[in-house]
Amino acid sequence: MSSNDRAVRARALWQYGEPVHAVTYFAPETQAETDALGLKGGWMSYFGCRAAPLGAVAAPVVSALFYNFHPQMVARAIPDAWSYASPSALLDARLTAVDHALRRVLGDEIITSASVERAAELAATAVAACNMAGRPLGAANQAVPEPDEPHLRLWQALCAVREHRGDGHVARLVDADVAPSEALVLQVATGRSPETGMRTRRGWSEDEWATAVDAVRQRGLVDDDVHITPAGTELRQSIEEGTDRVAAPIVDGIGDDGADELISLLRPLAERVMSAEAVPAHNNMGVPWPPR
Repeated sequence: MSSNDRAVRARALWQYGEPVHAVTYFAPETQAETDALGLKGGWMSYFGCRAAPLGAVAAPVVSALFYNFHPQMVARAIPDAWSYASPSALLDARLTAVDHALRRVLGDEIITSASVERAAELAATAVAACNMAGRPLGAANQAVPEPDEPHLRLWQALCAVREHRGDGHVARLVDADVAPSEALVLQVATGRSPETGMRTRRGWSEDEWATAVDAVRQRGLVDDDVHITPAGTELRQSIEEGTDRVAAPIVDGIGDDGADELISLLRPLAERVMSAEAVPAHNNMGVPWPPR
């Protein structure tokens, strides 16, 4: 498998795996489970559940790894979340929530199908074989014990896949000297994500957003109307290609044929999730849908 082929397959695995994984971020079942543990609100639920594989880490660690959330926003949830529920309890809660959410969105017939079982086998194999050196969130999710049921084993593997990729993406942003808020501005400038959602739901004030806009405008990455410029497009493309390249090891353990099979098995699941609007097509994650 050439390095370019590996990168293309890694990107396709994210493209079709992320919608299945991301159900957890939009499902009411997730907050219901964490509310029952005493956590306060959706953001404490989000930060607690997503950070749980790391253990009871401090807020600056979460801010650094998640990258584009305002540190003060993180600090309103972490470490308080750990006072209501242990990371282990939150891992159980998010898995219970995902079980209910995927059954609701996909239906029991799909959940129990041979194709989901095969996808789980391939995805889990890919994750287990991947060298996670330098990928803290990827490694933390790789270390989470595999669930017994295939649809949950698939979801947990896809969680490790996306965090492995995310770790590499953050490294590429740092290398390109793109600060957290600036990365959000550039994503909005492409039209892939809504400004209101990206700014307010990541905790940045209007003044901080304006500062980030000015910074990327000064670099020639956006124009006066905050639309992406050719230079901005070139930089983003470089970052995305670099992210694909460093994400490539995730498919090494299953080879060309295994990666292609896994992608083909994930595609109808992703289409089902997106058609059910369980994940918005215009989303803050920047996952393009329909694929392009």
